[in-house]
Amino acid sequence: MKKKVGYFEGTDSGLLTSLICEGYDTIPLSNGLDNHGKHIGLVNEETRLDLIVGYVHKIVAPENVEMSAHDIIHLCSTYAMPLLLLAPQSLHNAARKLLQNPPDIVKLVDPAQVVKEALAILKG
Repeated sequence: MKKKVGYFEGTDSGLLTSLICEGYDTIPLSNGLDNHGKHIGLVNEETRLDLIVGYVHKIVAPENVEMSAHDIIHLCSTYAMPLLLLAPQSLHNAARKLLQNPPDIVKLVDPAQVVKEALAILKG
């Protein structure tokens, strides 16, 4: 069975094309506000993904929304789904603070390195 990669709106089309060409399926995900694809909150053990990719701003939500960054990270930890979050290298420290020092399941990556990092996780 092919590995599945969930991605939030705005994820680079070059990455998605590379993943498809490498034999992986890609599935659009919604953060609950953008209606981009399958709502991230509906992912469970049966529908778990092998990797989730998106920009930091897609999981850091304003207060009083249904899914916070903490909720999404908890979901990824619960179902052992690596979360690859894109941010320029110069913003990684600020992103870690916003995410309240996320667990190892979350990896920050510069957009220029995302194809390499995603393939390393999927082939790992």
